[in-house]
Amino acid sequence: MASYPDNLHYTKDHEWIRVEGDTGTIGITDFAQEQLGDVVHVDLPRVGESFDAHAHFGEIESVKTFSELFTPVSGEILEINEALSDAPELVNSEPYGGGWMIKIKLANAGQVDSLLNASEYEDFVESQTEE
Repeated sequence: MASYPDNLHYTKDHEWIRVEGDTGTIGITDFAQEQLGDVVHVDLPRVGESFDAHAHFGEIESVKTFSELFTPVSGEILEINEALSDAPELVNSEPYGGGWMIKIKLANAGQVDSLLNASEYEDFVESQTEE
């Protein structure tokens, strides 16, 4: 069973964001990495690029499939997780830790309020897996 930390916000696209001040760290959820299987490549944007909320910011490739990545909120890329270029499997082993993908400067912190909390995300995942 996947776990969903209470200190994160979630999207229905299975991304999470941890907000600290005006910075958001973004990755994919434990559920998402389980569905993907073994991650073999992560394609991330360049520092300085800006994205609107729910915009496509990169791709993730696993042995089973290829999936797009979406930003939960609007912002400018401050940092990318360089470790993923050599060790994409961190997304599988540490989805909420070393497997983070990007850090962004929040353009509108209020957008976080429209995201799901851990309980809401868990309910969403359960409703999807029952179908």
